[in-house]
Amino acid sequence: MNRHILEELLEWKNRERRSPLILVGARQVGKTWLMKEFGKKHFKNTAYISFDSNPKLNETLENTMSPPEILAMLQSETGVVITKETLIIFDEIQDSPRALLSLKYFCENAPEYHIIAAGSALGVMLHQNKSFPVGKVEFLNVYPFSFFEFLDAVGEGELCKYICQNSPDKYKPFHEKLIRYLRVYLFIGGMPGVLAEYVKSGSFEKARNVQNSILDAYERDFSKYAGKELFETRLRMLWYSVPQQLAKENKRFVYGDIKSGARGRDFDTAIQWMKDSSLIGKVHRVKAPKMPLRVYEDLGAFKIFINDVGLLCAMAKIKVKHVSDKEALFMEFNGAIAEQFVFQELRLALRGEGLCYWANENGSAEIDFLTEDSDGCVIPIEVKSGINLRAKSLSFFVSKYEPKYSIRTSLADYKINQPNNIIDMPIYAVAKIKDFIM
Repeated sequence: MNRHILEELLEWKNRERRSPLILVGARQVGKTWLMKEFGKKHFKNTAYISFDSNPKLNETLENTMSPPEILAMLQSETGVVITKETLIIFDEIQDSPRALLSLKYFCENAPEYHIIAAGSALGVMLHQNKSFPVGKVEFLNVYPFSFFEFLDAVGEGELCKYICQNSPDKYKPFHEKLIRYLRVYLFIGGMPGVLAEYVKSGSFEKARNVQNSILDAYERDFSKYAGKELFETRLRMLWYSVPQQLAKENKRFVYGDIKSGARGRDFDTAIQWMKDSSLIGKVHRVKAPKMPLRVYEDLGAFKIFINDVGLLCAMAKIKVKHVSDKEALFMEFNGAIAEQFVFQELRLALRGEGLCYWANENGSAEIDFLTEDSDGCVIPIEVKSGINLRAKSLSFFVSKYEPKYSIRTSLADYKINQPNNIIDMPIYAVAKIKDFIM
């Protein structure tokens, strides 16, 4: 399966000045496969170490932080002759704080070597490890397969080429076909194991079984990495509440919806833990749609999305029969699945930066997402679940703030509406938003 992130890894490899690279992402999002595939494609050889099964090496690292000595140990352990043309992989690095610390010394004293690392719940570890040297490593987020990557995996990569030609007339003839594939993607999602099972068997039921296994693994991580029993309980309560929070017409996260009387102080740490573990993403409300958006963020008002739309469908027990229904998946529980999908595509297109939402004070108008373009203009993005394009909130926003242009995603065809410059963009092409705003 082809992953677009391999191009970013290649750019890192070819850079004259680089630091060791850490891949950050949720469990089973494909970090290990990416590292090994990257080594296979672009290096003479690969030296792979997994610290969860190598206590001997962990003990040895207690005695040295010298890159030459560490390289000698790695050669002995892997049987690989390590040169500057070798990719060194430190997997499950969360099990070895000393290995994590060693990246500092490679950065400072042996920058010519290519070192890439990954691990589960690594974001949590990085926040808890106060001695970790800031500025000595680079980070790259790994997300589930995008819709375009999904199309490529199921043998429909040509459809991506039509969409990427920036000529809607090229893909209009394939509009209905793309919508059908999008329905499949919403159910399957982008977790590599789930997608691989679907490609292999063509079975939605078997793909759902893999999804449930991933969800079980996430819950086991609550016990493994959370520590205290009370905190673990709060993680579970928070995790189970996310689909219910998204099912509301107003998707703003409400602590009292987790349990009666809950407050931010009860669950803020749990939210941060899940965010650091890449299980959820937060989108904050802005008090005013002005530049720069971050300055106007209301830190007390936000929406929470999970890491994968297919896992959301599994958590919500969405049935296979909805895949064949023309609009059911998009309309299900107040358009939560459609909004989750758009969040994922925007997160990837915008590299996780500059995404928020807007709502007026009385809650009578809300824009699903806001971002800013390269000219410093605020761009509203409205998500419509079906083909009905009536959007009172967007009309209100356009009338009041007069944005340069607005984007409305739906099941409808591409169209530019004058004179208000509302661009109707098919929801499957939402990743192309970056061409408008960059």
